[in-house]
Amino acid sequence: MPTITTTATPLSQAESVRRRDRIFYGGVAIALAFTVFGGFGPSYYFRVLNPSAMVTQSGGQATLLVHVHATLFTVWVLLFVVQTTLVAQRRVAVHRRLGIAGGALAVLMVVFGTLTALKMAARGAAPVGANPLQFLMIPLSDMLLFGGFVMAALIRRRDREAHKRLMLLAYVCIVVAAVGRLPGVLRLGPPVFFGLAFLVVLAGVVHDLTSRGRVHPVYFWGGALLIFSVPVRLMISGTEAWKALAQRVVGLV
Repeated sequence: MPTITTTATPLSQAESVRRRDRIFYGGVAIALAFTVFGGFGPSYYFRVLNPSAMVTQSGGQATLLVHVHATLFTVWVLLFVVQTTLVAQRRVAVHRRLGIAGGALAVLMVVFGTLTALKMAARGAAPVGANPLQFLMIPLSDMLLFGGFVMAALIRRRDREAHKRLMLLAYVCIVVAAVGRLPGVLRLGPPVFFGLAFLVVLAGVVHDLTSRGRVHPVYFWGGALLIFSVPVRLMISGTEAWKALAQRVVGLV
């Protein structure tokens, strides 16, 4: 009786890649959710039953604007987990419908995130040792990058490979704030808390290499943009021109 030799077909290889993607992106969604709740837990989530004890990173009382801001960003964290779960369950149609709501949510996040940052700077709030006007550069640029990546992801929504990586990069932009609030991280400075957040991008690169043997272009240009934006932002924030512009903008709110 002749021996029949079987080899992996392109279809089975593709299914293997999709399965590994589901595990990776689902795992990242959960890990980032824990990071957010761990970072903001001490000053916000863990005090939900005692609202009067809620304080911002600078020690100020949480205002209604802060609560709206926190609610929007919390919904994003939960929605990201739901969306990766839907993809893992192959419920792509539902995922796409929810994506419309996700786009609207992102717009609100940028609006309220920017307004919250301006209000905080206006009242002189900033991490200990930081100049409020200089620090304002970080949340404002995070909102700019977040909005840009989400917009690119929506434009490329029919390109599944580009879309999911762009959404992950968008998430990285806003998870920096949570990483900076993890115990002992903030005092180490921007290079450390940005670097820790950017490990998510490195994980994506490693996943691409191990599952496909190559890195998707989105990680090349998107990751480079995130990395090089850090020294550029820090350099600009220390200039007198930025401080003058920030003071003028803050004065409008």
